[in-house]
Amino acid sequence: MKINKVLTILMVHTLVLNSCKNKSENTKSENGVRSKRPNIILVLADDQRANTIHYLGNDEIITPNLDELAKDGMAFTNAYIMGSYTGAVCQPSRAMLLTGKYLNNLEKGGKIIPKDHEMLGETLQKAGYNSFGTGKYHSNPESFQNCFNQGADIFFGGMYDQWNVPLHSYNSISDSALNQRPVIENFYRNNEVSYKRGEYMHSGRHSTDIFTDATLEYIKNYDSDKPFFIFTSFMTPHDPRSTYKKYMDLYDTANIGIPPNFAVEHPFDIGDMKIRDEMLAGFPREIPEVKQHIRDYYALITHNDESLGNIINALKENGQYENTVVIYSGDNGLGLGQHGLMGKQNVYEHSTKIPLIIKGRNIPKNKVNDGLVYLNDLFPTICDMISIEIPASVDNKSFYGQLTGKKAGREYILTGYKSYQRAVRDAQYKLIKYDVHGVQRMQLFDLKNDPYETTDLSKIDSLKENIDALEKAMENLLTELNDTIWKNENYVEPPMIAL
Repeated sequence: MKINKVLTILMVHTLVLNSCKNKSENTKSENGVRSKRPNIILVLADDQRANTIHYLGNDEIITPNLDELAKDGMAFTNAYIMGSYTGAVCQPSRAMLLTGKYLNNLEKGGKIIPKDHEMLGETLQKAGYNSFGTGKYHSNPESFQNCFNQGADIFFGGMYDQWNVPLHSYNSISDSALNQRPVIENFYRNNEVSYKRGEYMHSGRHSTDIFTDATLEYIKNYDSDKPFFIFTSFMTPHDPRSTYKKYMDLYDTANIGIPPNFAVEHPFDIGDMKIRDEMLAGFPREIPEVKQHIRDYYALITHNDESLGNIINALKENGQYENTVVIYSGDNGLGLGQHGLMGKQNVYEHSTKIPLIIKGRNIPKNKVNDGLVYLNDLFPTICDMISIEIPASVDNKSFYGQLTGKKAGREYILTGYKSYQRAVRDAQYKLIKYDVHGVQRMQLFDLKNDPYETTDLSKIDSLKENIDALEKAMENLLTELNDTIWKNENYVEPPMIAL
């Protein structure tokens, strides 16, 4: 009898041990390096153009963490945004990224993301992820809650003082409650309270640090068995270009180079010649002033770079780095004196081409890919990376085949701005068409031999065949991408509203 009792106790003890062991292994499988689905972090810069990474050829800029990420993954040198139908280029760009929609299929240029446009975070939640967002968000607040089931320190809008950003906690978000912060504007004379953007501020803390710290806290305190998706959305290097002195001191304005396509003014009217971005520097453009803008721009990118390094270190410290897909990109580029332009309201390379680096399992290391991709191709690509179904509402195409070296990029890329600028490029040539106030113009550039677009080849007779092919490609893409805005006389530009 005693023997049977002892045997029974031993059997129960063994079952408990096995149960604990299996639970431990399952947890490790879900949350550790052997997880079937990796964590995903998408870090998005604001206004960072493609040629701002030291590893990819910019010897002036300091980006050690971006350089290391590129060495640990794949860097794309021909990633583009589709463009914008409003001067606030980042709004549609970010909406396209999170929905995988074509530009012309957005609602109100991305200001509103309707519920039937399934968002990246929603798709990942359905696949078993926790979805966390922090930083700049430029669409309606309700769509943020659709995309993310968690969040912290969220800024709704286009731009703000980097040191006094109006923020929301996740639980305070609603479309009717953006202006929650009580302020007495004229406190010397009265006690009248008005309400401004945001629920609270971390006054005196830089926006990049706020969003980085929110990301770090989430990573360090993460205790779920589910994989996570983190969207860290910086407000920099967008102006106002202000950051700590230590980053500014890394650059000597006297040693900042002027790009070969610098011009004191653009040679003809391309539409928005006096939009806000273009008014940030004087007319005509002067080299000392442009150098100062570039220096401040580089300093903010180095600040972003250090923050990225802190995020990567946090992943390594808790053993999550090897099991995390890390993506770094930007929402659009910027002129800063190139072609005589300061802003991004154009279709030149400096404004439509963006950085894109992806590191993850099964992605070759230290590879540079020159295939043509769109930023909003990321949504379906991420779906393919983790083997889940791409939602029916997604328009864009996956480039997962490029990541694994099995396929080439797109044959053509079409970009556009408002109703009067369109550009199409192939592996070598780029054709730009303008229709501004009834005046039609055309430019042709050889991007392989003239990446700064300094020499217009559109009048060269021997290249007529190339022009014809690009014009045909543009015509086909206008139809494929549902672009009904180009040269549309009845088109009414949406107002530049930052929510």
